Amino acid sequence: MKSALADGLLPPAGSAAGRAAMWRAFAAAGSPESFCRAWLALLCSRIPGADAGVVAMYGSGGESAGPVPVAHWPESRTDAGLFSGVIERAVELSQGVVLPRGPRGDAGGGRFQVAYPVKVDGKLRALVAIELEAGAGGEIDLAVEELQWGGVWLETLLRRGQGKGEGAAAERVGFVLNLFASLLDQPDFDRCASVCVTELASFLECDRVSLGAIRGGKVQVAALSHCAQFDRRSNLARAIEEAMQESIDQHRPISFPAGQDEGGPALPAITQSHARLAHGFESASVRTVPLVSAGRAVGALTLERRGARTLTPAARGTVDSIAALLGPVLDLQLARERPLGEQVRGRLLQWRAILLGPSQGGLKLAVAGIAVLALVLLFGHGTFRVTAETAIEGSVHRVVAAPFNGYVSEVAVRPGDKVHAGETIARLDDRDLRLERLKALALRDERSNQVRESMANHDRAQSRIASAQLAQTQAQLSLLDEQLSRTLLTAPFDGVIVRGDLSHSLGEAVERGQVLFEVAPLESYRVVLQVDERDIAAVRAGQRGELTLAANPGERLPFTVVAVTPVNSAREGRNVFRVEARLDALPERLRPGMEGVAKIEIGRERLAWIWTRDLANWARLALWSALP
Repeated sequence: MKSALADGLLPPAGSAAGRAAMWRAFAAAGSPESFCRAWLALLCSRIPGADAGVVAMYGSGGESAGPVPVAHWPESRTDAGLFSGVIERAVELSQGVVLPRGPRGDAGGGRFQVAYPVKVDGKLRALVAIELEAGAGGEIDLAVEELQWGGVWLETLLRRGQGKGEGAAAERVGFVLNLFASLLDQPDFDRCASVCVTELASFLECDRVSLGAIRGGKVQVAALSHCAQFDRRSNLARAIEEAMQESIDQHRPISFPAGQDEGGPALPAITQSHARLAHGFESASVRTVPLVSAGRAVGALTLERRGARTLTPAARGTVDSIAALLGPVLDLQLARERPLGEQVRGRLLQWRAILLGPSQGGLKLAVAGIAVLALVLLFGHGTFRVTAETAIEGSVHRVVAAPFNGYVSEVAVRPGDKVHAGETIARLDDRDLRLERLKALALRDERSNQVRESMANHDRAQSRIASAQLAQTQAQLSLLDEQLSRTLLTAPFDGVIVRGDLSHSLGEAVERGQVLFEVAPLESYRVVLQVDERDIAAVRAGQRGELTLAANPGERLPFTVVAVTPVNSAREGRNVFRVEARLDALPERLRPGMEGVAKIEIGRERLAWIWTRDLANWARLALWSALP
């Protein structure tokens, strides 16, 4: 069986659903290899700072053949030489070994490798090794403790194939796996606790099994075997809670009578509360095991037998193994029922422990940087500026239009060329006009002769008619002279051609009044800003700002807002208003039609307000739209 959980892809502090899936993968292991992979993933998830692990077992050849890796965590990290040194040292000493991977820090922290041998009947059968980042907070001690407790599972697995006791060991392993599978399927903590104590009491033949959970800093009895309801304020409940607290305070399993422990610690355990429980409620044998998750106690498990029956070493080992894995399951079930406020508080406490601990220097630096940035944004002030697209226009635009219907004869300028007042910029074809003028001159001479002839004949009526016709011809001649003078198109003032390219239109017909050129002055410009409607309310005449043109991004040109016009237009899906401004200085390379970006200075505001203003305005508008 292979899963993402067995591969170690989920972090130790993952979601409740992820941890539940990890336990299901362990409970559903169908082969020794999948069992070791799932067990190793669970073990490493319980050890803070662990980032690699391996399980190595001896084959049929015994210790002479050497251990063979059967499980890695994570699966992708299978380099054979990673744990060779610490495993060889553990084999040589036949005991747990802790080796540093580099120089220790000032606080005693650093990277370490921990190896623990697993023996069956005095023979070395397997080794477990992990690598972790440890500080001065007791991570090494916790890792050694988890290896010692978790090694019972491997020992149980290794006993399966041995002759005597093989069936009993297999039965215990099957019971434990089925128990945890059923616990993870329970809908709430109370049902989970009730199923756990009842199943344990039946399998281990105990008269009473009690499960307690730490709530509000004190242990409370959560379930009693074969008892659906009980009084939590009864003498029995208080006596059991005192015995559980006694075991939790000493961080060790406690048995009464104390002689039941074999190979226990050198210092004897304090068993006063256990003695009172045994004597007060006729229990011949009492054993309490603390339930631990992520290095902290979350509850306790108490087993009682009456008469002359006491817990066998195999039963005590089974209880210790179950307790080692029951702690995380209990914590998982309790986490599902905690109020949101407690969950947030617990998460904050975890983060505080990480930040105040000796390791995670990079994370601390990042959090400190974020805190400094937040303080700067909350209490710092900056200049609030409105950004707008900008274009340069001439203060006035003069057009040069065709004076009459004609044809383009010559073109002297193109857009962008500088011109001076009176300078010829184009010429229209005047051949037709000159022929008309010659015709008009001949007609004028003829009418002059008619006037003189009528005067010589003393014909007054004819003289008046001839004089009127002569005046008409003279006016027509003056009109032709004026038109001939207008065939030369000249610049109205010093400036630059901003529109009109007739260089490819020689000989093209033009109509009277058709715009041929546009001329803008070189020494008088105005800045046109397209301000978004969301910012227009903050813009006032007299405000100052700076603009940068695309033609010269490195230069900033100061300007002053002159007028905010009530003229709006749609531009790239936005509604913008036209704002006019005046440049304080005129660079030589400035030309009408240049575009860029301008920033209008509005005033001093808090940095947090400046950065969140658009989002806050959008939220207000969305809320107003959503309200009935």
